[in-house]
Amino acid sequence: MDCEEVMLTVRIAAAERALLRELARGHGADMSDVAADGLIDVVPSLHVLPVPPVLPVRPEPAVLPVAPGAVAGAGAASGLGSATGPGVGDAGVLQLLRVLARPAPCAVTLWLPAPVADLLPLVGERITAVTGLRIGPASAALSAALRFWLAGDPQQLAAGLAALHRQGSPGLAAQRLDVAA
Repeated sequence: MDCEEVMLTVRIAAAERALLRELARGHGADMSDVAADGLIDVVPSLHVLPVPPVLPVRPEPAVLPVAPGAVAGAGAASGLGSATGPGVGDAGVLQLLRVLARPAPCAVTLWLPAPVADLLPLVGERITAVTGLRIGPASAALSAALRFWLAGDPQQLAAGLAALHRQGSPGLAAQRLDVAA
């Protein structure tokens, strides 16, 4: 039986949850639609992050639990310069490590269109390639990608959502994904 939507519970920080709610309210959408649009927005950013030579991918990567925790060595990652959103290059890798190192005490349940949820294993594989950490289940990959996206400049996130929603209804990115695939 094919499902049109997949329910996932993700772990994010309280400030990230508040930003997600504010973005959803500002665009007349629910948090699930904004999360789906954000995931579609962040996947290309994750794709262009290089695998840094200082963070080699181990043959048996450590598993990052879904529960709050810290990434070993990520505390040393500092100095993102003036990066205002999920970036590319070494600054983007450092930002991803910072996001994964912060505790994520809040659980949020989201409904994602099935084509967007199908991207989560690829997102998890890419995060593993970049950080050397195996993210684990699909909900953890969504948490990491969503947190990476929400780490961007709130003004730029809102502008990106506004541009996407001007072209159609909330959640349109997921509908376009079907056409692009």
